[in-house]
Amino acid sequence: MLEQDEVQGGKSAVYLSPVAQRRADFGSACGSLFAQLQLADSAGRTLEQIAAEPPDLLVIDLDRFEPGIDLEALGQLVARRGGAPVLLLCPYASARWLPALTPYGPASYLVTPLDAEALRAGVARHLAAGASGADLPDALSDLLALRSRVQAAIGAAEDVRALGEGLCQALASWPGVLHAALLHRKPDGDLQLEAEQTRDGAPPLTLDNLLQRRDRLLQSPLRHAFPGLLAATTGELVLLASLEQAGEPALTATLPGVAMALGVAIPADGPGAPRGAISLLLDAPRTLSPAGFSTLQDVAALAALGLRLAETRLENEQLLAQLTYISTMDALTGIANRRHGETLLEKEIRRARRYHVPLALVAFDIDRFKNINDSYGYPVGDVVLRSVCQAAQAVLRGSDMLVRSGGEEFQILAPHTSAIDALKMAEKVRLAIAQAEIPGADHVTVSLGVAQLGEQESGDSLVQRVNAALARAKRAGRNCVELAMQ
Repeated sequence: MLEQDEVQGGKSAVYLSPVAQRRADFGSACGSLFAQLQLADSAGRTLEQIAAEPPDLLVIDLDRFEPGIDLEALGQLVARRGGAPVLLLCPYASARWLPALTPYGPASYLVTPLDAEALRAGVARHLAAGASGADLPDALSDLLALRSRVQAAIGAAEDVRALGEGLCQALASWPGVLHAALLHRKPDGDLQLEAEQTRDGAPPLTLDNLLQRRDRLLQSPLRHAFPGLLAATTGELVLLASLEQAGEPALTATLPGVAMALGVAIPADGPGAPRGAISLLLDAPRTLSPAGFSTLQDVAALAALGLRLAETRLENEQLLAQLTYISTMDALTGIANRRHGETLLEKEIRRARRYHVPLALVAFDIDRFKNINDSYGYPVGDVVLRSVCQAAQAVLRGSDMLVRSGGEEFQILAPHTSAIDALKMAEKVRLAIAQAEIPGADHVTVSLGVAQLGEQESGDSLVQRVNAALARAKRAGRNCVELAMQ
């Protein structure tokens, strides 16, 4: 431990840093503030010095300390400081030190880097204040209101976008917050600007110009400087007491009226990258109290819960859609399967009865399909089935429904269609399929039967009549259309 006596001040202090150059710089900038300044290089020896002679101020420079390694030692130093006020010098990209040390005892802080003049002014201000934590502006009512608004926003959200909008609106109402944004990690691992909100009555402020994009934010030129992006990539709490501390002129140039910026990481469920981050831009510098830091951590935890619920809801919807597709669509051709076709037919029959409109049913199958499988193999047979469906759908209307009712058998449900119009449609389908180019096989033809729903006819009766017409088309030489008998 080094000692440096300066007689211009009337008080004593201990400054702790593991970096020799930082100890020298602090002594040069602030030594004249104290009658006695002791420069320490380890928490253990600092504790011994405090026990021997309690100082008027303990300054802990957190730069180069690691929370996972040094937290307990520095925490004990804060807890056993001998009554001395504690001033933490915290790097802006490692602000999680501040809430981490809160349980050990009260402490004031300055966010670094600071030039020599600003550092001296900050230390002098805290030395004059005397008691750590004397100026903590976060009103309990404001913190409780913020937490309540965030909980309500998350509870009302149906999806990630709605959650982001509600969360940002809640955060933008916190006193001093000029702009709030939610950065969300997508399944591909990159970040997206999910939502943002400017405080009511303030000039509009968006992050698009600053970050130069709304998605793939990890490619933004400011990914190493903007607090929200830093928090989302490192998992740290990032706090810029002034935008100049980041060393990026683009921040101050693009964010007029912003005096302070916060990035709060949204934790992941387990190991891995954070789910994203909350970005807060403030219109004036403020000192956050331990309760303020705790509230921000609670908000981040609530956001993580909301995102998890929204993502789970989306996954469930996707699984339901996939299950519905599997249960209703034919896997090979991508059209409705037989079971779903029967449901559609009954639905269209009820519609036709209710509105007194015609309904036609067309049935067709591929001529001599067994010979195709025997000659070319089943893979080519699958290609033929898909090609036939594509050719048929190309000439059908948007309201017509194509159904695979069997192996090489198909149906077309044609609402608002009479028998005459259905005959014309069937002829278009027959011609389109006959002319279709099929990879790996010769041209194929189909035989078709057409029927119009009778006034009192059931679905089973309609299907029987159209299948009988199809059988007549087969007997007539195939590659033709037959109208069902009434």
